[in-house]
Amino acid sequence: MDALLCGQGARGLRKSMFVSLFAGCLIILFFTLTSMIKVFSSNLIEPALTSEQHNSYRLVLITSELDTPFWAKVEKGAMAAAEQYGASLEVWGTYGSNRDDFLKNIEVAIVSKVDGIIVQGLDTDEFKSLTKVKAASSGIPIITVANDVPMNESLRRTYVGSDHLEAGSMIARQLVSDMGFAGRVVLMVSDRQEYFQRSRLTGILNVLKPYPQIETLIVAAGDSRVDVASATNKLLNEAPNVDAFIAVSANHAGSIIQEISKRMQVEPFYIYSFDDSPETLTLMQQGKIDALIAQSPEAMGEQSVTHMIKWLTGEQVPLNPDGYFTDIKVLRAGETR
Repeated sequence: MDALLCGQGARGLRKSMFVSLFAGCLIILFFTLTSMIKVFSSNLIEPALTSEQHNSYRLVLITSELDTPFWAKVEKGAMAAAEQYGASLEVWGTYGSNRDDFLKNIEVAIVSKVDGIIVQGLDTDEFKSLTKVKAASSGIPIITVANDVPMNESLRRTYVGSDHLEAGSMIARQLVSDMGFAGRVVLMVSDRQEYFQRSRLTGILNVLKPYPQIETLIVAAGDSRVDVASATNKLLNEAPNVDAFIAVSANHAGSIIQEISKRMQVEPFYIYSFDDSPETLTLMQQGKIDALIAQSPEAMGEQSVTHMIKWLTGEQVPLNPDGYFTDIKVLRAGETR
C-alpha cells in the first residue's frame, strides 16, 4: 500500500513538473514571438517617416567657390530650409576653385555616410566617378545645385538651379535688341568649359544663328583675371572692330572691361554677363555692362534641401531627372532686381 501511494506521488510530481515546464515554454515562446513581432513591425515602418529619424538627417552642401556672394546666398537658402525641416546641414567648400580639395570634400562626405550630398556640379571624370560609383554604391543621393552634370554621366538624383540654355538664349535676344542684326560678337569662354557654360553657349548660338550679318568669335581664356586680360588684349590687337562681348563665364566680365578701358572708352561696346555679383552690378551701374542674367541663388539652396528631404522621406520619388529650374531674368542697366 505504501509502495502504491509512493508511486502515485511520484507520478503526480512528474505531472506537476511537466505542467510547469510546459507553462514555462509557453511563456518563453510568448515573449520570443512578441519580440519578433516588434522587430518585424519596425522594419515595415518607413524609417524616413519617423520624426526622430527625420530630425537626424545629416546633409552636406559642397562648393568650390565658398568665398563668393553667390554661394553665400545659396548657403543662406539651404540653411533656412534645413532649419525648417529639422535637418542637420554642414557647408563644406574650398577657396579659389581648388578642385583637388573640392573632390576630397565629396569623398569625405561619402565615407562619412551622410544622408544626402548637395554639390556644385563639376564636369570632370573624377567628379563623375565619385558620384556615379562611390556615392551610388553607398546609397547616398546626390543633388547638383547651380551647376549641373548630365544625369547619365553622374547618376545625380536631380538638379536645382538656372536653366543655362534659356539663360544663353535670353542674353542673346537682349544683344540683338540692343545692337541690331549686324556686328561682331566675342563669346568669352573658359579654356575648359563646364557643362553649364556649354549650355549657355548653345543658347546664345541658337538665337544668333538666323542672323547672317552677326559674326561670332569664340575666345577661350583661363579662369584667372590675368589669363582673361591677356586673351582680351590679344583679341583687341587681332580684331579691333569688335562690337560686343558676352562673358559666358561670369567672372570674366570685370577683366574684359578692365583691359578694354586701358585702350579706349568702354561705352561703345555692348557687354553682357551672367551673374549679378557685386562687381558686375557696380559695372552695370557705371554703364559698362549693358545687361546681365540675374539668378536666384537663395532659392537654389532652399529648393535643393527641400527636394533632398522629400526624396529621403519618400514624399517625392522619383525626383525630376531634368531638374528644377529657379527664376532667371534679364537685368538691364538702370534697373534693379
